[in-house]
Amino acid sequence: MTDQTPDDDEALVQGFIDGDDRALAAVYARWSALVYTLALRSLGDVGEAEDVTQGVFVSAWRSRATFDRNRSRLPSWIVGITRNKIADAHTARSRARALSQQLEATAGPELSEDPGDMADRLLVADELRRLDPVARQVMYLAFYDDLTHVQIAERLTLPLGTVKSHIRRSLEKLKVRLEVNTDAH
Repeated sequence: MTDQTPDDDEALVQGFIDGDDRALAAVYARWSALVYTLALRSLGDVGEAEDVTQGVFVSAWRSRATFDRNRSRLPSWIVGITRNKIADAHTARSRARALSQQLEATAGPELSEDPGDMADRLLVADELRRLDPVARQVMYLAFYDDLTHVQIAERLTLPLGTVKSHIRRSLEKLKVRLEVNTDAH
């Protein structure tokens, strides 16, 4: 392969940079198989490889104005984005594994029996970790230890109204955060 690109490739690259939807479709048709293969070989999971492939082309499209044909060719630039997306997927996988281990350690192994709800539980556990320490403790006692408001108040030597307020405010915060997280996906 030479450093020179044929005229049709130059027109394709220019169309892509200019925001032509047809150029995007042509770029995707030409290089998506390469991106998918790289992702699948690295991640070993079809779904994750498909997600990476989609993410690469969305990212390339959104940042097309930053592409500098004097620094690299379009396929090389796309492969660079692919490497970053694959690394992000590995990082997310590691983070999910760490959250899973943390959740099992704090909530007990009985929660890990239903893998269908694991993603939701990990998300909730992560959001609970963001609460202030007293509110987090109240929430854990209420939902993981299944204590009543009165029992929590007695155990933590807090007024009953304070316990109820912590639960109400924490649920509101969790609701807002979880709605934002689910809307982003």
